[in-house]
Amino acid sequence: MAATWPSGLVATEAVAAQLLGVLWFVSVTTGPWGAAAIAAASSEETIKCEDLKLGQYICKDPKINDATQEPVNCTNYTAHVPCFPAPNITCKDFGGNETHFTGNEVGFLKPVSCRNVNGYSYKVAVALSLFLGWLGADRFYLGYPALGLLKFCTVGFCGIGSLIDFILISMQIVGPSDGSSYIIDYYGTRLTRLSITNETFRKTQLYP
Repeated sequence: MAATWPSGLVATEAVAAQLLGVLWFVSVTTGPWGAAAIAAASSEETIKCEDLKLGQYICKDPKINDATQEPVNCTNYTAHVPCFPAPNITCKDFGGNETHFTGNEVGFLKPVSCRNVNGYSYKVAVALSLFLGWLGADRFYLGYPALGLLKFCTVGFCGIGSLIDFILISMQIVGPSDGSSYIIDYYGTRLTRLSITNETFRKTQLYP
């Protein structure tokens, strides 16, 4: 004859099992494992590619053209370099398509500034101004034939004009006549001219 358990004892064991399950769930979600799970879920949050913050992606250095010393595919003073989002980031593009990155895929192209050059070398211009400036060779090279001829006929304005031109060309104040920039080593010495426009932010000066 089989033994039977009282129905009250079975109900008590069922309630106890449910209570143990609730306690286990609370301990997991509030303990270190639960915190790790929440952190992992938050790290894989879907964000827009253009909203990536610094540290969530890395961009390669631009590929430099040996002839122009400017980034390859420079158009309208702008070139683009590929950027790679960090692993475990899900990025959403403008079309709403989601992409999960592992760190090896290109997420977006970052614009970098570049200059318009037309074959005029800064080193050549400085050398011509230093050694043949009194003959006007520097002005002929940069596309100023009238000034070059005048310097040639006056022996560089008796040397004074040659000295002034050497200073102006060395400081990159005088450039090619077509408005282009000198060809200078991309990681070399360059001058950046600052100008104030309507779009320039001017910090309020505080005087004592």
